[in-house]
Amino acid sequence: MSEASYKQIIVDGLWKNNPALVQLLGLCPLLAVTNNAINGLGLGLATLLTLVISNASVSICRHWIKREIRIPFYVMVIATNVTVVDLLMSAYMPDLHTVLGIFIPLIVTNCAIIARAETFASKQPLLASILDGLMMGLGFLLLLVVLGGLREIIGNGTLFANASVMLGAWADVLNIRVFGTDYSGFLLAILPPGAFIGLGFILAAKNIIDGYLDKQKAAKLSQQQRLADAESQIIGGVSANE
Repeated sequence: MSEASYKQIIVDGLWKNNPALVQLLGLCPLLAVTNNAINGLGLGLATLLTLVISNASVSICRHWIKREIRIPFYVMVIATNVTVVDLLMSAYMPDLHTVLGIFIPLIVTNCAIIARAETFASKQPLLASILDGLMMGLGFLLLLVVLGGLREIIGNGTLFANASVMLGAWADVLNIRVFGTDYSGFLLAILPPGAFIGLGFILAAKNIIDGYLDKQKAAKLSQQQRLADAESQIIGGVSANE
């Protein structure tokens, strides 16, 4: 694949085709666990790792998978990878594993992972498939962290307050008190309705940014067209004079 194709994969994964922001896939875990930034980071990393390994596995085996059994094969590969990730988190991050609970095994049912295996990894070479999984996973992770961070800040007035459940006791130093100690919090932000409201604001912000970028692109193309027309008129005038 060309350098431009790799750049397109990166842009698609992080922004234009973000699995949660654009495709609206994986919303169940996204809305359920993002009451703080660390929970979002933990689930995001687990999903990213699963996406990368699953894409790589499907890409390697794509020439030997019969069309009739491709979906069961994808599910088997994804389930195996999720089991490995689940066991690793249970061994090395037991507190975070307890907090995330059932949502780690439920990564198997995340439509974004199956969709990337079917639409991309099954048709592309290994390196491109790994990059696609990395960028799609990173786009999903960033949204989890941003939404979780916003809800934590508004709901509790803190950021990374429970980093120790993921990184150990030393991570307590990462706790940021955004508002003063007298801040009583905003309960709605950390309740399930707060997840829907927060995601709605993020989607609205993305649409506004996309609209602005589209206008900028249209204005640039219009300016280039005017310059091209002016150049054509000048050349035509010179030719007529000759």
